[in-house]
Amino acid sequence: MKEEEKSKEEKLEDLKKRHDRRNKRQETREENDKKDEIIKTLSANVEELQNKLLYQQAEFANFKRRREEETASMLKYQHFDMARELIGVVDSFERAISITEDKLSEDVKKYLNGFKIMYTNLINILNKFEVKEIDCLNKEFDHNTCQALMTEKREGIESGIVIEVLQKGYMIKDKLLRAALVKVSE
Repeated sequence: MKEEEKSKEEKLEDLKKRHDRRNKRQETREENDKKDEIIKTLSANVEELQNKLLYQQAEFANFKRRREEETASMLKYQHFDMARELIGVVDSFERAISITEDKLSEDVKKYLNGFKIMYTNLINILNKFEVKEIDCLNKEFDHNTCQALMTEKREGIESGIVIEVLQKGYMIKDKLLRAALVKVSE
């Protein structure tokens, strides 16, 4: 009987061990499933963060490129406002030196010569900063650089040709500073 009890106890012990192993396998499976779920979640988070990082890097590269372009443009046209103001002074000098010298006294002629020297110096300064007059007289009207104020029918001149410049236009480098005001043939 003792052997039977021993045998029963052994069987019972064996059953307990099997049950424990089965429970451990089940727990291990559950733990592995939880780990797999955590790994999937973390992988998704890592992928999302990598995408955000790539997006931020692209945004920064675009920002840097735009900033460099803006800086280059600002440096290229840094004298734009000053030149716009100076061309008004050029207009005044041109009006002053356009008078005929025939009827002027010697003193006034000396002043006029001084104005011509100042005008030449001013034009040289503008040329140094790449401010150029728009040459449009007797050329086809270009709406990008000229503004037509008047039209006139003239014989022997085809339509759309600039026949008179009422106010000079200027470019600074490749940018329009002031459009030329012109009269165009019909």
